[in-house]
Amino acid sequence: MKAGRVTIQTEDFDLSVEVAALRAGDGGVGAVASFIGTVRDRNEGADVSRMELEHYPGMTESAIETMIDAAFERFDLLGARVIHRVGPLDAGEQIVLVAVSSAHRGQAFQACEFLMDYLKTQAPFWKKEQTPEGARWVDARVADDDALKRWGIAASNA
Repeated sequence: MKAGRVTIQTEDFDLSVEVAALRAGDGGVGAVASFIGTVRDRNEGADVSRMELEHYPGMTESAIETMIDAAFERFDLLGARVIHRVGPLDAGEQIVLVAVSSAHRGQAFQACEFLMDYLKTQAPFWKKEQTPEGARWVDARVADDDALKRWGIAASNA
């Protein structure tokens, strides 16, 4: 594992701190693209007050490192950073950060989208939503599997 590329944590993260670290000391960085996912207050027609995320420590980080390696093989990247939160998160809170640096914006945009598509289907996370009707597990979505297919990858959860 390469130091600093993947972090699984309970605490929140700061985009500006993470982007500054990704750019630090590399004058070749011409573009940084990032994606931040947040907890929605509605899903599948129900109000959501909280989401709980679980994972397998070690296995999760390794799977995400593999995703980042695949992104470096496909795109001209200079750096990558993925932070994923676990534990209980309230509606509106940040869940995930994917950030990449490259010499050019096109490569950065594509790599960021690739990593997020990969992360949604291949990372071993389990999500449980709290709704007025009680707790429910969040199932994999066909749309996420379809997004991964456009990169030529079949979802392993399909």
